[in-house]
Amino acid sequence: MIWRKFWRAVSDAPFFTPVARRMVAMDRWLSRATRGRVVALGMAPGLLLTTVGRRSGQPRQSPLQFVADDGAFVVVGSNWGGEKAPAWVHNLSAQPHATATVGGRDIPVEAREAYGDDRERLWQAFVDQWPGYRRYRETAQNRTIRIFRLIPR
Repeated sequence: MIWRKFWRAVSDAPFFTPVARRMVAMDRWLSRATRGRVVALGMAPGLLLTTVGRRSGQPRQSPLQFVADDGAFVVVGSNWGGEKAPAWVHNLSAQPHATATVGGRDIPVEAREAYGDDRERLWQAFVDQWPGYRRYRETAQNRTIRIFRLIPR
């Protein structure tokens, strides 16, 4: 798909992240409206993750890219390379049961964090899919970007 190839090619450019961050609200709306059929503005494979807010107890939805790995959906808490992890990372840490909406289907999942060699392998899979993740790791040097495997239950 030409659209995805274009976005992938510019994902590592310095101008891309500030522009893309401004589109998150639109992406969240589009992800909800399409029930997870169009996520990450169609730039890469995506899902809509619904977690339980660790403080509020309310459902929280986040559109995320994913990499498929052995029947699981793998997601990365990069927050565009920001100083802090995104809220959904903390929500999953507090309550690992969540829902991934993919292609219009709600799939109950359990989150398990990846560590060690497995984490590095999954990180490389993300970089291969979306080269911008290289930049996110550089700009988030003060924290470990966490990676979760969402395993269907």
